[in-house]
Amino acid sequence: MTKRAFDLVLAGVGLLVLSPLLVLVAAWIRLDSPGPALFRQERVGRYGRPFTMLKFRSMRAAAASGDPLLTAESDIRVTRAGKFLRRTKLDELPQLLNVVRGEMSLVGPRPEVARYVELYPPHVRATVLSVRPGITDYAALAFRDESALLGRTDPEGVYVETILPRKLELYQRYVAEQSLGTDLRLIFMTVRMLVRRDVAPP
Repeated sequence: MTKRAFDLVLAGVGLLVLSPLLVLVAAWIRLDSPGPALFRQERVGRYGRPFTMLKFRSMRAAAASGDPLLTAESDIRVTRAGKFLRRTKLDELPQLLNVVRGEMSLVGPRPEVARYVELYPPHVRATVLSVRPGITDYAALAFRDESALLGRTDPEGVYVETILPRKLELYQRYVAEQSLGTDLRLIFMTVRMLVRRDVAPP
């Protein structure tokens, strides 16, 4: 089975099985705060092509599309529902639609906004953008509590100087190791991490 077929089958089944949960989460978001259930943001995809990534909205609608792009743990823009969605990673579920549309894969380097992709060294950018971005990967597991690591005073500085370089190492690791077996292992580790928060990152 090819990676694309694998993505289509699992994403399609996931959307079908999770459809009642998706409807409930969307309704909760709308009841919790004014605004749409989905948050849309332009990210950089394979070969540098921009696409619109979907998430469940976890911030107040008026603040979700503005700066800062990063969200620290104490960010006052995050709604009550958003805190739970971010902690459980349920806000990422709409990206199954991005997978079905071919813009993302289930497993691959997390897509970034253009502002941070511009900071990638040229050879790293070519490697990372040679594959479809994914919902999960080594970096997503290693930085599952990223908002807590960003701090309160200078999230941008912490991200650019400390977190992003390590993410780029892990993105390149995935590209070098990518296979159906690697994808299955990372999906299994992601599900286990969501169930058991004490699981060590890869």
